[in-house]
Amino acid sequence: MTAWLSFLVVFLCSWSLRDLVVEACTCVPIHPQDAFCNSDIVIRAKVVGKKLMKDGPFGTMRYTVKQMKMYRGFQIMPHVQYIYTEASESLCGVKLEVNKYQYLITGRVYEGKVYTGLCNWYEKWDRLTLSQRKGLNHRYHLGCGCKIRPCYYLPCFATSKNECIWTDMLSNFGHSGYQAKHYACIQRAEGYCSWYRGWAPPDKMIINATDP
Repeated sequence: MTAWLSFLVVFLCSWSLRDLVVEACTCVPIHPQDAFCNSDIVIRAKVVGKKLMKDGPFGTMRYTVKQMKMYRGFQIMPHVQYIYTEASESLCGVKLEVNKYQYLITGRVYEGKVYTGLCNWYEKWDRLTLSQRKGLNHRYHLGCGCKIRPCYYLPCFATSKNECIWTDMLSNFGHSGYQAKHYACIQRAEGYCSWYRGWAPPDKMIINATDP
């Protein structure tokens, strides 16, 4: 009986630990513009190799990339050769395919290395909308002084002149919603910020009091 109880305790502890690890990666929805402005590095790149680095309890995956274009981070690291991420998805590690796709990758620089994860903005390049691509080239940078405030339930109001109200969460779309795909929050005259629609057609269903 003692042996059985010992086995049961060990089993339950290991099962609970595994559950904690699996559920450890939780990300708050973030608009692509904020993801851009909050990143040290934003690049378009193709993954050409990968290597599991045996550091830490689960290891780190090092991706070798061929940088196609840099959108942010010129002064920090003008050319990126490696991208680092946790090897385990449960710890927010990113899985990228080798020699298959071009990716948009955002990340932070720590001790001379670029790190990314599931809570950073990364996407296959061909899945980005035209508005998102234009945002990367110019528009997002113009809005880095603005604040995008998520709206989870109505009513929602801007509390300062530099705020844009982000309503994608009302439809449970989060970062994949219409505003995230087609809008940028741009600073206008006298410090006021408002949504800029770009090339996307108007959507009369979107709820946004600050839409021009």
